[in-house]
This record gives sequence, C-alpha cells and structure tokens, in this order.
Amino acid sequence: MRTSRFRSNRWLVAAATVVSLTALTACGSSDGDSNSDPNAVVVGSANFTESETIANIYAEALRVNGFDVSTSFNVGSREAYIPALKDGSISVIPDYTGNLLQYLDPDSTATSSADVLAALPAALGSELAIATPASAEDKDAVVVTKETADKWNLKTIADLAPHSAEVKFGAPAEFQERPAGLPGLKSNYGLDISAANFVPIADGGGPATVKALSSGDITAANIFTTSASIPANNFVVLEDPKNNFPAQNVVPVLRASKSSDKLKTVLDAVSAKLTTEELLALNVQVSGDTKTEPAAAAKAWVTAQGLDKPVS
Repeated sequence: MRTSRFRSNRWLVAAATVVSLTALTACGSSDGDSNSDPNAVVVGSANFTESETIANIYAEALRVNGFDVSTSFNVGSREAYIPALKDGSISVIPDYTGNLLQYLDPDSTATSSADVLAALPAALGSELAIATPASAEDKDAVVVTKETADKWNLKTIADLAPHSAEVKFGAPAEFQERPAGLPGLKSNYGLDISAANFVPIADGGGPATVKALSSGDITAANIFTTSASIPANNFVVLEDPKNNFPAQNVVPVLRASKSSDKLKTVLDAVSAKLTTEELLALNVQVSGDTKTEPAAAAKAWVTAQGLDKPVS
C-alpha cells in the first residue's frame, strides 16, 4: 500500500495482510525463486486496479520475450508483497518510488524523483532490486476545477496561496497533520488552510471527494494524478515544483536473485513507454465508463506501444 499517501481504501487491515501472507505461504515459494529457471517469473500486483493493470503489462511484455510467466495478483499491501518478493513467492511487482523508499527507510527525506532514485539502492538491501522507473507517476496532488483555475489564474500550488482564506480544502483527516499535507503546503507554498476551512473526506480522492469538488462544496482537493476523475470532470492539477509531495514514479521491484539483464531490458522497455498520460488513459479505460478488464487494457496497450514483439 502507499503508506505516505492519504488514500484510505488502499490500506489493508492487519487481518487482510495476514490472510495475504498466509495464502502466499500456502501457495509456496516453490513456484517462485526455488525454480532455478531464470526465465520462470511470477508477476505480482498490489490490491488495487492500477497495480493490476501495470502488472498485466509486465506479464504480457515478458511473455513476448520468452519468459515463462505466471501471475499472483491482488497480493495485498506492501507489508505483504515485500516479504513475498523476499521469499520468492513472486519475482516482480510494480511499485511507486517514493512510497517504496519511505517503507524501506522511514527516515528518508528525499522527495524529488532524482533524490528518491538515488536513495533507493541502499534502502533495497541485498534481497531486492529495481529496474528503471517510468516517467509515469501516480502521486498526491492539489486539484481544482477548471472554473477555479481560470478565475484565479492558477498554474501552481503557490498561485492558490493568496486565496487561502477563501479555499475550502477536502482531503482525508490525516492530511491535516502529515508533513506532506497541510503543514507542507503551508511551509512550501504559503497555502494556509484554517481548521474551519478543512473538510475531512474519508474516501482518499474518491467519489465523495470528486462530488464535493465538482459541486463547489470544496475549492480544492487532494486527488491523485492518474485518477480517471480528472479528465472526466475537466479538473486541473496544480503543479508542485518544490516536490511537497514525494515523487511516485512507477518502478518494477524485483527479487534480487531473479534479476537479470534480459529481465531488466524488457521491464526497462515498458518503463520507457509508460508516461503519466498513458497511465491515466489506462485508468480511464479500466475504471471509467467502459470498465475494460485490466488484462485486456494491458494487452491492447502493449500492442499499441510496439511491445508485442521481442525487445532487441
């Protein structure tokens, strides 16, 4: 799960994590690292749709390149899938650089893409590895309606600061206290939201938040950059040039003993094509009106990107 973020529906209760870990143990690591064939790979995903879609992309691309791929989707939170990587139950899983770093090194203060990537190798230790991150990010953002952006000529979060007294801000309750929440927005940009103007909404940027923003009940909201609600409602994501919100580049995380040049070459080819815009479009397909299955959306994307042929 993305523990540095505020999306409550991506948090697992302890019981669910235990179930996930137990299930993985029951399946046995014999399907994973104990298989000495370097071409035998188990692709995992976390317990939310975007992760499953990206994992399907990895699986499709790896199959095209001669890997014997099996899948283990909806493993659970990071508390479940990091141990699964280490014990060989899964070989690779998509993650997000900033939250991965915070999980592995809670004391890290890195926030920019470059700084997070530079800090990751030491935090990964000897059992984990990463391939090249994609430019695609699914990160926290301050989002407003187009009408508000046009009225106040908003481009960045700093542009919203002079209007602080008029801004009703919607986000999960913990956003009030987290360093990257209201305290960070105040220290980095001067956006000072009073307690009276903070509206706690517990769905982590979901339908209730979207409804409150589109109806004008709130002025700004914490929504995530690849949310299908952004294009659907013509919302505007305010730029965050000071990296108040840590970078969250999509990154393949590998069991180190399964890592190989061939595996990384394929995953790097995927990362080279996966932009935030592409990921947002995939989420719209899967979570929007068409409700395309993640596997079908992934297969079509792999073909459209020319990844349905072996990587040279």
